[in-house]
Amino acid sequence: MATIRTNTLLTAALVAWAGTAGAQADDLVLLPAPANAWRTVVGHWEHRVELAGSAVGHWETRPELAGASATVPAGSNGAYVGGAALGPADRRTALSLEWKDVWMSTLRVESRTPLDLRPYAGGMLTMDLHVDDLAAGGLRVKVACGEGCERSVSLLEPARAIAGKGWQRVSLPLACFQRDGGDFSRVSLPFALEGGGTGRVSVANVRLSRAAATATMTCADYRTESTTPAMLAESWSLDWWLPRHEQKKREARDAIAAGQAPQLVFIGDSITQGWENEGREVWARHFARHNALNLGFGGDRTENVLWRLQHGALDGLAPRAVVLMIGTNNTGHRAENPETTAAGIRRLVEEIRRRLPAAQVLLLAVFPREEQPTGPLRRLNERINEHIRGLADGRDVHFLDIGQVLTQPDGTLSKDVMPDLLHLSPKGYALWQAAMDPVLTPLLNRP
Repeated sequence: MATIRTNTLLTAALVAWAGTAGAQADDLVLLPAPANAWRTVVGHWEHRVELAGSAVGHWETRPELAGASATVPAGSNGAYVGGAALGPADRRTALSLEWKDVWMSTLRVESRTPLDLRPYAGGMLTMDLHVDDLAAGGLRVKVACGEGCERSVSLLEPARAIAGKGWQRVSLPLACFQRDGGDFSRVSLPFALEGGGTGRVSVANVRLSRAAATATMTCADYRTESTTPAMLAESWSLDWWLPRHEQKKREARDAIAAGQAPQLVFIGDSITQGWENEGREVWARHFARHNALNLGFGGDRTENVLWRLQHGALDGLAPRAVVLMIGTNNTGHRAENPETTAAGIRRLVEEIRRRLPAAQVLLLAVFPREEQPTGPLRRLNERINEHIRGLADGRDVHFLDIGQVLTQPDGTLSKDVMPDLLHLSPKGYALWQAAMDPVLTPLLNRP
């Protein structure tokens, strides 16, 4: 691509040769490789195209790509995704990905037939990474763990640390991409990069090795990730997440000092945070009288909420009731095992009960998502709900599932309730309040 720096293009072949020289004979080498060895795909959350020539992009907003072999529509406001193959016409020594103002872009190296990666399970994924720009973006690396199973690891911090420093070696254990129930014997996606926000990177010398070696980075244990407190560290959250946490603590302190202590607290993710936007009119009519406090944070998984609770989010509060709804981002961001997500929710209920022993906890089932009831993410959320239903004790913790109120009689989701099939419209928030009121009001009125 024209915007990839010239030195990146000129040095790609040399870097590829140097990396191959150090590879072992039994390594699975993804780059460098003949141009037709792998199916390389570039795109974003809605559209993907194969990188059949040397470049793909959104040529309407990137004039220098007007002669490219394919296009990737990327929306409005100048957003785009582009990819390029570097090297001779018959051989690819490196790949590049460039994206601007997109939620998710992807560069995927796919196998035309499933690969057996079991011999590499105890080994490493190694690559040379050239980061031109990631100041306003994030980066993840992904490897499939079987049919319908993909695991990704954030490269946000290490990739930003090497931005502008030329080619740098990055390696991590392949164990980072394995999970219970996965099938490393049939993998069609041995490597992918995913970018968010705005950024430009190139990758070369990508290989899977059988032997373990010293890693340049590690990864979270997927079995305990949902219960291990952590700040939300996504490219799009770094400039607002922690400031919002501090602002919410000040909001609570100020309300208490003014004699308007919150009697109702909502805890959750962007769906809960949406009470401040699409749900604000319903909130003003029904919850403002309780000096309600909104502790919903977009993008949060269970571990992020746990971090907030352990870092002052509930300090000084003594509400009558707490409404907790969390878990859909555990599903959406990493297709997590429902039992693991349920363990995170259980840990949150325990934390709330420990910090607010006099409060009634109303635990909501994770809301449905995706249009069809057969959607894989919808089914994961339903399985989470099966596990957390038993957390209710009928005394201090209560469970409520309003999924049927939000869906049509045939189980489908309507876009007038959830415009993006995940977040609620004003009508959706009205439905939520009305369905919750018969349970919540008695909890608020308990002596």
